[in-house]
Amino acid sequence: MSTKMDVRKYIKIRGANENNLKNIDVDIPRNELVVLTGLSGSGKSSLAFDTIYAEGQRRYMESLSSYARQFLGQMEKPDVESIEGLSPAISIDQKSTNHNPRSTVGTVTEIYDYFRLLYARVGIPHCPKCGKAISKQTVDQMVDRIMSMPEGTKIQLLAPVVRGRKGTHAKLLEKAKKSGYVRVRVDGNMYELTEEIILDKNLKHNIEIIVDRLIVKQGIEKRLTDSVESVLHLSEGLLSVDVIGGEMLNFSQSFSCPDCGISIEEIEPRSFSFNNPFGACPTCYGLGYKMEFSEDLMIVLYRQIKFSLMRYFRRCAENIILIWKHRLKNIRRKSMIF
Repeated sequence: MSTKMDVRKYIKIRGANENNLKNIDVDIPRNELVVLTGLSGSGKSSLAFDTIYAEGQRRYMESLSSYARQFLGQMEKPDVESIEGLSPAISIDQKSTNHNPRSTVGTVTEIYDYFRLLYARVGIPHCPKCGKAISKQTVDQMVDRIMSMPEGTKIQLLAPVVRGRKGTHAKLLEKAKKSGYVRVRVDGNMYELTEEIILDKNLKHNIEIIVDRLIVKQGIEKRLTDSVESVLHLSEGLLSVDVIGGEMLNFSQSFSCPDCGISIEEIEPRSFSFNNPFGACPTCYGLGYKMEFSEDLMIVLYRQIKFSLMRYFRRCAENIILIWKHRLKNIRRKSMIF
C-alpha cells in the first residue's frame, strides 16, 4: 500500500545513464514546481528532456494503435533502468519568451487544440439564462417562437450558408441565383443577386441568403413553415431571423432552450478559441484586457494644460506691459530734453 502511495506522490527514477548522467537515482515530487539547477554539462537537460520526457513520449506512442504508430515512427527507450509514476509528459523548448498575449502555455504545447476538440464533442451546452441543458429544436418550435412576436413585426428569414470562410464564393452565389432567390446579405450589406458581387478571396466572409420577407400576423403559419424548412435545408439546420428594428434571432435544429427561447449555434472547436472571432470575447476580443480612456486623467490633464496656458499668457502679458512702460518712459525723457 505504501508503495502505491509513493508512486502517486513521486516520479521514481532509477539508474539514469543518459548522456552525462552516471547511474542517477532520484525521486521527483508530483504536483509540485520542480527546478533542476547545476553547472553547464551536469546533466539537467539529459534528465528532464532525454530521460523523463523521452520515456513519457515513448509510453504514449506505445498506447496508440499499430496503424497510427506506422506513421509516427519508432522511439528508442532512454538509458534508464526504471521510471515509476510517470504521467504523459510535455516539453517546452528553451527559447526567448513570446510577449504576444495570444500565446499561452496551452497554445505553445498544443494542449489547447485538444481541449477545444474535447469540449466541442462531449460538452453539453446549457442555457445562459435558466441553466437548463439545451436540446434540439424542431421546425414547429421555431415557427411558434416567431409567431409569438408582436403582430405587425417585419422580419426577414436568412439562411447563413457561409460563416467566416475565405473565398470568392462565386459558384454559391450563382447557384442561389439559379434557385430563384433574389437577395443576399454579404458581410452585413444587402445585394441583389442580379448584381456583380466580387469578394476578396483572402478575407473571411459571411453570406446569408434572404429566403423570405414576412409581417407577423395570423394566417402566415403555412408560408412561414415552408420558408423555415427551406432555410434549414440551405444552411444545414441553421436559421437567422432579422427582426426589423430589433435584435437578430438565431435558431438551430441542434441547440435551443424551449423554456427561455434562447438558441445558440452548434458548438464547434472554434467556439472555444479566443483567437477566433466566433469564440473570442466580444469585449476584449480574446486579449484579456481592454484599452480605455480614463476621464479622470483626461480632466486632470486638461486642467494642468489650462493652468499652464493661463500662466504662460499672464507672463507674456506682463512682459509686454513692462516693455511698453519702458518705451513710454524713454519717449517722455526725449520730449523733456527737446
